[in-house]
Order: sequence, then C-alpha cells, then structure tokens
Amino acid sequence: MPDGAAAQLVTITDLEDPALEDYVRMTDVRLRSRVEVERGLFMAESFEVISRALDAGAVPRSFLMSEKWIERFAPLYARFPDVPVFVGEEPLIEQLTGFHLHRGALAAMQRPVLPSAAELLEGARTVAVLEDIVDHTNVGAMFRSAAALGVDAVLVTPRCADPLYRRSIRVSMGTVFQVPWTRLEAWPHAPHPPGEPAPAAGVDLLHEAGFDVLALALTDQAVPLDEVDLGPDRRVAFVLGTEGHGLQPSTLAAVDQHVIIPMAGGVDSLNVAAASAVVLWQRRAMLGAG
Repeated sequence: MPDGAAAQLVTITDLEDPALEDYVRMTDVRLRSRVEVERGLFMAESFEVISRALDAGAVPRSFLMSEKWIERFAPLYARFPDVPVFVGEEPLIEQLTGFHLHRGALAAMQRPVLPSAAELLEGARTVAVLEDIVDHTNVGAMFRSAAALGVDAVLVTPRCADPLYRRSIRVSMGTVFQVPWTRLEAWPHAPHPPGEPAPAAGVDLLHEAGFDVLALALTDQAVPLDEVDLGPDRRVAFVLGTEGHGLQPSTLAAVDQHVIIPMAGGVDSLNVAAASAVVLWQRRAMLGAG
C-alpha cells in the first residue's frame, strides 16, 4: 500500500453518518437519478470504470470498498490523498447501498459541467442523438458503440436517461467518459411565442451547424440503410428513438431523411442499442475507416 494511504481509510461504524449520504439507497433508480443530479455527483463502479473516469478528469468525492479490495484499488485512490476511502464489512456495505458490491469498489464523483451543443458540433462530422431513451442499459450500450465506431459527439434529449447513472456507465465500460456529450435543452425545436422566429435548438441547431439529420424509423418514406449516402462529404446526425414508441412525429417531420435497416426472418426492427451499432458501423465503413 502506498505511503500515506492508511490516512485516507475511514472504517464505517455508523450507517447514519452524513459522510456516507452519497451511497444510501442506491437501488432506488428514480431516487438516485434525481438525487445524483441535484447533488452534482455520479457513481463509478469497478477498477476499470473508476480508472477511466479519473483519467478523463473526473474528481472523486469519496471511495467505498470492503477491506479485501484496499490494496487492489490503492493505485487509484492514492492519486487523491485528501479524499476519504470508506471501508466496511461486505454485509454492512450491502445494507448501506442496497446491493452486493461485487465489482470491488464504488467512487462518488463530482459531476462535470457539460459543454454546450454548439461547442460539441464545431468540428464534428458524425453525431448520435438519443431521443428519450429511458433504459439505462441501452444508453450505456449506445455510448459504447459510439466510442468504438468513431462518433464525434452524442446529444441526449431532455427526457433521455442519464448517461452518468451507475448502470449506464457500467454497461458503457466507462466509454461514456471518452465520447463528448451533452444534454439538449429542447428537442426537436425550442418553444417560442407564435409569430416569432424559433431559437436555434435541437434539429434546427444541427441544421445550422451543417448536419444532415437522419432518423432511424419504420416509415413509408424510409430509405434502406445500404442505399443511403454516408460518405465523407456529409456531416451526419443519426436520431435514435425511445424503445417503445420510436421517434416523435414532430421529430420525423423535422429531419432530412428517414432510414431503415433492412430486416429478414419476419423481424421488423432491432433493439435500439443494436440498431445504433449497425448504422454507426455503416457510417464508419463509408468514411473509409473499415
């Protein structure tokens, strides 16, 4: 164990200790989703994910682990000698968080300030827009595909699940820290008084930045993916919709093109995370990246 690490270790003796508040009732998804945003924090879990978060510049508030993991995680928490490392018996930690911490450790991290959408779009050529994706697993899987397949930025709509929720981060394997992303303030258009010009937001902002906006949708107007020009001459934003009802009618009316992935075997569509991987791979291939 590195010199000085012992000074960081705080043995858990009282579950009512206010210092442990970040870790209470973590299995309550609705509560945690609200609380983590309100407190400006997110949770990272496992050595790989915590390491990627720290390498991306995330600032830890504290760490939580059982005694058997102290040495394994020492290279991570030793980088932050003033940050407490809460240590307790596994049953006690499970009582605190509501689940068995089988990935070694948790780290409560300070939530970063997100960039503006305009900042992300500058210089980008391939963008993914996640419209109202409510399943954290799908959000994480889509970020992993975005990182693996060369997406420059991800935009999430106001009602989309939190990419920094613990499950999203875990499924993404920490790639949520690699792909630049932000949350849009309005989608697909910004509300405005009748008769006044709409401010640039959502689809309009993408158009102003020079993007062709393509919606993945099962419509009569949809063009098969293998017939769509996804070459380097186009700046492309793919819009992928919520798992149940797909994209909003207002979104479908605002985009430039509807795209469909050709199916066989009587299947009409793929899971949205799988669909994102297919279209992003096609874009990457047509850019000449293989």
